[in-house]
Amino acid sequence: MNWSVAFEPLLSWPWLAAVFIPIALMVLAGLFMRQRGALLRLAALAALALALINPVLLDEEREPLKSVVALVVDRSQSQEIGDRTAQTDAAVAGLKERLERFNQFEVREIEAGQADAADDRTQTRLFTALNGAFRDVPPSRIGGAIMVTDGQVHDVPQNPNGFTAPLHALITGEENERDRRIRFEQAPRFGIVGKPLDMSYRVLETNGNGGLVNVRVSINGQQVAVEQAEVGQETPLQITVPTAGRNIVELSIEPMEGELTDTNNRAIAMVDGIRENLRVLLVSGEPHAGERTWRNLLKSDASVDLVHFTILRPPEKQDGTPINELSLIAFPTRELFVEKINDFDLIIFDRYQHRDVLPILYYDYIAEYVEKGGALLIAAGPEYAGESSVARTPLMSALPGLPNGEVVEQAFFPRLTTLGERHPVTRGLEGSGSEPPHWSRWFRLVGIDSPEGEVVMKGPDERPLLLLDRKGEGRVGMLLSDQGWLWARGFEGGGPHVALYRRIAHWLMKEPELEEERLTADGRGMVLEVRRQTMSDDPGAAQIITPSGKTMSIPLNQSEPGIFTGSTETDEIGLYQIANGDLTTLAHIGPINAPEFADVVSTEDVLRPIAESSGGSIHRLASMTGVSLPNIVPARAGSTAGNDWIGLRTTNDSVLKSVGRVPLFGGFLGLGLLLLALGSMWYREGR
Repeated sequence: MNWSVAFEPLLSWPWLAAVFIPIALMVLAGLFMRQRGALLRLAALAALALALINPVLLDEEREPLKSVVALVVDRSQSQEIGDRTAQTDAAVAGLKERLERFNQFEVREIEAGQADAADDRTQTRLFTALNGAFRDVPPSRIGGAIMVTDGQVHDVPQNPNGFTAPLHALITGEENERDRRIRFEQAPRFGIVGKPLDMSYRVLETNGNGGLVNVRVSINGQQVAVEQAEVGQETPLQITVPTAGRNIVELSIEPMEGELTDTNNRAIAMVDGIRENLRVLLVSGEPHAGERTWRNLLKSDASVDLVHFTILRPPEKQDGTPINELSLIAFPTRELFVEKINDFDLIIFDRYQHRDVLPILYYDYIAEYVEKGGALLIAAGPEYAGESSVARTPLMSALPGLPNGEVVEQAFFPRLTTLGERHPVTRGLEGSGSEPPHWSRWFRLVGIDSPEGEVVMKGPDERPLLLLDRKGEGRVGMLLSDQGWLWARGFEGGGPHVALYRRIAHWLMKEPELEEERLTADGRGMVLEVRRQTMSDDPGAAQIITPSGKTMSIPLNQSEPGIFTGSTETDEIGLYQIANGDLTTLAHIGPINAPEFADVVSTEDVLRPIAESSGGSIHRLASMTGVSLPNIVPARAGSTAGNDWIGLRTTNDSVLKSVGRVPLFGGFLGLGLLLLALGSMWYREGR
């Protein structure tokens, strides 16, 4: 019970002051002047004041509150190394048993490090969990915190004085643990394809022997070099970016004898390969309504450097005009088609015919250029079916179709073939999903015989309209109509000429995203997603090798024509190998080079500053006989830690259950005292 006195005045305090202050002054003046009856007047005034102030004796019944103690358990992946999990379980069970003996503690157990999102799994955020446990607890009720961890905590507050209750850390693992790890020091995010890229890395050891270490360098799963690095020293590395798009650079070292884990013996860097501006040579022949369609499209593409020549005055045209009066320039045929032909990624002949502008031998050079990896596009018009067609030159060996002399002049809707619905160049073209297609008609098509390669678009009577073919290491495309400008001009609503022309050009220049057979994989959180681009009906399941070496398979289902996808939940962070048919790729789950494995050696140094500033302590759990737990001692003030014990604060907070009140100047007692005081004063004044 708690006894106290309170006042419940019958009048407000300002009114009481207004009444009693003048009377009190007169009574005090009487005392000072030694008037007869002054003491009785003072007693009467005091009795009246007590009656109006109304003192009350309170009897409070309170229930003491418990101090809140947080037991934070580290369940991160580094805690799975060696005997740390067993040490943690034994320590948690022992702590809970000891804490149950004390009624003054409310224990809140929090397990941290097992979040579902990959970003959370890669860091041990014990203080984030601790703040969540104490969110609804006033500071006066916080008894302290006990952390069971390996000491590798990644969210320790910068201000060690921020936690005012005692913080105790029980460290798992063994003393003098050994580990070797590798990490990137400099890893640029982007690099130019085919150009060297400078990087650097460092090999680190804890309780190791130092010296030189062999480092294997792999790019996209293929080993490219083995280097030697001095432990502890930053080592330069130069690689050549092999392909456009994502490239995975992996460094790996041999495990050290007796080290904790080889998980951190690898380091990953993602490098996005950027192709230098693609060089395109556009040669326009016969002037026509759509002559500038290809030029405008290629000029608007920031990734393309365009060289454009239009043959306006063929050699056989002689009108007597002096050469120095012509505003035309000579066509630099030798420079373009002999000396610098290999500098171009794509050559386009737009309605071009052989009119002795190019020596006949140069067509053989162009065919050889394609065979060795170049790209050629024929945008054909009626001249392709004539006597001066480029198909009647040595270039014919590189062409996917030879003209039959027929030029079809009739209205038709360009349509995708069954193959074209799957091909990445034409798949999903806007307007292709309806019948007839939701784009304008064309009115001319050049006929060919025995088309080679892949026919992805067709004209009237199933005639080939767009062919794509591979010749040796190069590629050839053939668009058998010069009517694409109708789409560009918006005739009958136009059509997707920009998407179609751009895809044709970039497929010819070997854009990875437009490959018919392509396998890619990505990690989203802890989900592995696989995407297979193929021309086949069923690519089969994808085979997966996890970072730990386990194998699994993912069924692939068609999501759209030519696209098959699959996904699976994973529980490992690291590099996954994916294979389907003859294709392989890599995918990394979780953040690259996760902090969780950057350093896995158990340590007391990370938590020591905040533990000592809060009055807590650091203890190693491992002992010769197993797990050694310190004793728990409730403490109100003073020291909260010792060599073999940890202290937790108890609180003075309580909850008011009930209040008993006894008026001290009420009822007959108060009335009697008041009448006695007034009567005595009257009696004395009457004498």
